[in-house]
Amino acid sequence: MKTLTLSTFIFWVYFGQICLAQTPSPKPAEMPLGFEEYDPISTLKVEEHIIKRAKFPFIDVHNHQYEMNKQDLKALLAQMDALNMGLMVNLSGRGWTNSADESTVFLDGVLKNAKENGKGRIAIFTNINFGGLGEEGWTEKAVKLLEEDVKKGACGLKVYKNLGFNVKDNKGNTIAVDDPRLNPIWAKAGQLGVPVLIHTADPKSFWDPMDRYNERWLELKLHPRRKQGESGFGWQDLMAQQQNVFRNNPNTKFIAAHMAWLPNNLQKLDSLLTALPNVNVEIGAVIAELGRQPKTANKFFAKYQDRILMGKDSWVPEEYATYFRVLESEDEYFPYHKKYHAFWRMYGLGLPDAILKKVYYQNALRLIPGLDKTLFPK
Repeated sequence: MKTLTLSTFIFWVYFGQICLAQTPSPKPAEMPLGFEEYDPISTLKVEEHIIKRAKFPFIDVHNHQYEMNKQDLKALLAQMDALNMGLMVNLSGRGWTNSADESTVFLDGVLKNAKENGKGRIAIFTNINFGGLGEEGWTEKAVKLLEEDVKKGACGLKVYKNLGFNVKDNKGNTIAVDDPRLNPIWAKAGQLGVPVLIHTADPKSFWDPMDRYNERWLELKLHPRRKQGESGFGWQDLMAQQQNVFRNNPNTKFIAAHMAWLPNNLQKLDSLLTALPNVNVEIGAVIAELGRQPKTANKFFAKYQDRILMGKDSWVPEEYATYFRVLESEDEYFPYHKKYHAFWRMYGLGLPDAILKKVYYQNALRLIPGLDKTLFPK
């Protein structure tokens, strides 16, 4: 083996430096990207079906119109027509007012506007302010208020997620979803024959560590207030509380918002629905979960076709196209409309017409009293 002389070593070091100096620096466009910026355009060429209008008239059972007491319903109905939305359920009947008297006046205005200008295409759910639970006569007043609201025309009760999160009783304690002092309310809904659409908790990832393994990392970075876990009930606790309410009130019809936050675990949701026949689910804000598991989701829809309802949650008309495409088409590998919500690609379920009709309107017509059946095909 030849020994490398000092002069030879110096030559090769110098030569290497010259070569490195002549290597062009990467252009700005070629610099490494962070996850937030990386948004590649797929090169996959497959059939695409952009569906902006539902195949059948549908009922959105999870919508919020926060100023319907004075809203121009003519403009809203025109937007609904463009989507083929036959009927909208406004879950925010009492708005965001805290005073019982103020919220009653608000609800009266909402019901009046819907009746006079909604052409039978707007249904209203009422709400309950759970704050102050424990005060003398609170439960009795809440039950009476629910009964009066239904007599006025409300066709259901919507429970917001703040129950279990931050609503306090008269002693300053966080109220659990399954607080026994609320049982008379759930029972009264059952007696009145109106469903309770209840939103409990949020996606489990909001409680998980915000690290590289959390698939909601980008959402939590952009919306840090959604991060949970530092205080209050844990995700498993909240789910157990909600299920206790379902289990303890078998004569009340429940609609679990957002598929009970189990759309990413349909096996678990299957066992829940099997055990609790009074529970139904709606698909608001979880369509991306269904679209990434088309085979599993298709089997689930086939099995529970009588207990799944159409819903979206936020009123952004152009986003309904994602729901139509997942439910109706057999498209492959297409994006969700919000990267931070779902960075993965989705596939269409291609639901048969018989199941699609049930999800779009038939199940809602059966569960929610007072809806105009003449708006929909038989």
